Amino acid sequence: PGSQPDMMAAALLRTARPRFAQAARSYSKTAEQLSKAYPIIDHQYDAVVVGAGGAGLRAAFGLSEAGFKTACITKLFPTRSHTVAAQGGINAALGNMENDDWRWHMYDTVKGSDWLGDQDAIHYMTKEAPAAVIELENYGMPFSRTEKGQIYQRAFGGQSYNYGKGGQAHRCCAVADRTGHSLLHTLYGQSLRYDTAYFIEYFALDLIMDKGQCVGVLALCMEDGTLHRFNCKNTVLATGGYGRAYFSATSAHSCTGDGTAMVTRAGLQNEDLEFVQFHPTGIYGAGCLITEGCRGEGGILLNSKGERYMERYAPTAKDLASRDVVSRASMIEIREGRGVGPEKDHVYLQLSHLPAEILRERLPGISETAYIFAGVDVTKEPIPVLPTVHYNMGGVPTNYIGQVLTNHGKGDQIVPGLYAAGEAACASVHGANRLGANSLLDIVVFGRACAHAIASQNKPGDAIPPLPAHAGEASIANLDRVRHANGHTTVADLRLKMQKTMQTHAAVFRTGELLDEGCKKMSDIYKTMRSDIKVFDRGLIWNTDLIEALELENLMINATQTIVSAAARKESRGAHAREDFKTRVDEYDYSKPLAGQQAKPIEQHWRKHTLSEQNVETGEVKLLYRPVIDTTLDGKDCASVPPAVRSY
Repeated sequence: PGSQPDMMAAALLRTARPRFAQAARSYSKTAEQLSKAYPIIDHQYDAVVVGAGGAGLRAAFGLSEAGFKTACITKLFPTRSHTVAAQGGINAALGNMENDDWRWHMYDTVKGSDWLGDQDAIHYMTKEAPAAVIELENYGMPFSRTEKGQIYQRAFGGQSYNYGKGGQAHRCCAVADRTGHSLLHTLYGQSLRYDTAYFIEYFALDLIMDKGQCVGVLALCMEDGTLHRFNCKNTVLATGGYGRAYFSATSAHSCTGDGTAMVTRAGLQNEDLEFVQFHPTGIYGAGCLITEGCRGEGGILLNSKGERYMERYAPTAKDLASRDVVSRASMIEIREGRGVGPEKDHVYLQLSHLPAEILRERLPGISETAYIFAGVDVTKEPIPVLPTVHYNMGGVPTNYIGQVLTNHGKGDQIVPGLYAAGEAACASVHGANRLGANSLLDIVVFGRACAHAIASQNKPGDAIPPLPAHAGEASIANLDRVRHANGHTTVADLRLKMQKTMQTHAAVFRTGELLDEGCKKMSDIYKTMRSDIKVFDRGLIWNTDLIEALELENLMINATQTIVSAAARKESRGAHAREDFKTRVDEYDYSKPLAGQQAKPIEQHWRKHTLSEQNVETGEVKLLYRPVIDTTLDGKDCASVPPAVRSY
């Protein structure tokens, strides 16, 4: 395939309908046959960003602003990215409601992570938070306002003043209950000021690696079926999470873990995938998100007896304890027979005691969502809710400036040319449990950090490493194999089987027996996907059957690593709650005085990050571990937070 100038390629893309050579049905096609069957258009850029949610847009226009020739590849129009669904707000210690300090935010985030978060990255994120929010305000983000005209900040789960001693903090900057929608449109509008090349509705297939360095990305244009090789010096993955590995999730159907799967196929590692956040309030039956902002504004959870049951589980924070605590409490209420409804299988979120003007002004979207999906008028009736898969704390391991890492027992090694940000990444600022409203902060801060890191180490127009011989050939062979798959199991049937297996075997509460059974089931489902999948549409132009099959491959990679990692972790920490191992296993027993205790070696405790790699042919997962970073970037600026018993 010959190179074509990018401007010519862009002009032709929307009008050309290339004729494709008839592809042979055999999966053992030669490179020459594949080359003829799949025309390739080559591009060169200084940097390529994969994904156009909050993290991707902030990275892309940050790079363009610094003068880099930048491409942004996205399978969705940017404003359809899942950032748009975030509701509650973005945390920053602005101090608009009471005095606040970013170090208190840092403490809350470390505690929320159940001491699995890396404190250098948490230090960086919480310190940068106020500037990041003011930057968004300057970009035109229409924050809700106080009577003084300052950015309105609401209460949110797990947030406190004075290192947990000063009561509930109001730190969550909000745009009513549509903060993600507002943020995404603001960032997209800002991005149009810069000369970023957007490749919209292009499906990223794989990273192109050469001798351990990332030198580009291979993508499929869904509109006309052409393949595009992007050769670049730096690649940023901002592809979001993989919530759709579960049956009930607040995630969009597009949340299929494409970036984490691409990293796996490149022979690299993912980190902490066993930590899956269940949001306490998804609408019962529909799974749609009901923001934590409801409880921040004064909403309360009730059981069948009308009790405000969170007072028993978190006497101080009550309904605004961290999400893992609230989700477990709701599930215990249901399991002990205090659930509501005919099946006693959910709980109620009551808002009807709040003034109607508060609901209209600060929770307009929730009122509408509850009416559409639950048939409830929130001014008169409670909303039926149930813990629902919401966020992946794990992802591609990175340092605090977004550089992707690997670790095979000899310390962290940087993968040259590869960065990651947002839910696809694991910095790890969220550890074992993310605090509400830290995700929008994460995407903005680390999207920007990736752009700054690349700009500090490279110059626009630097020499771009050449593509290796046969770059992308294995990925095209896989595309051809999936496109002509002629087994007996449909993509939809297999996806449903995977989702129900994960929902049953890797849920809020886990046991060794359930997890081991789930691992075996997932192994069988993975083998079926490799050998017996059925794709009906053999074309390449807007072949949604093919795209969903490729997304299923990505979901399966993420789901398999998640359940294997969970089965291996024999403790309870954050969102990973084992009924057969109910306590956290640290290097010390922090419930007792440390004097006289001997620190356990890393092999004997679980305050460490899981690293997973996978043979994508067989589905076999291999696990390694790396230590948690307990030091901050500067001890004088911010002291580290020593582990302690976590209670709310």
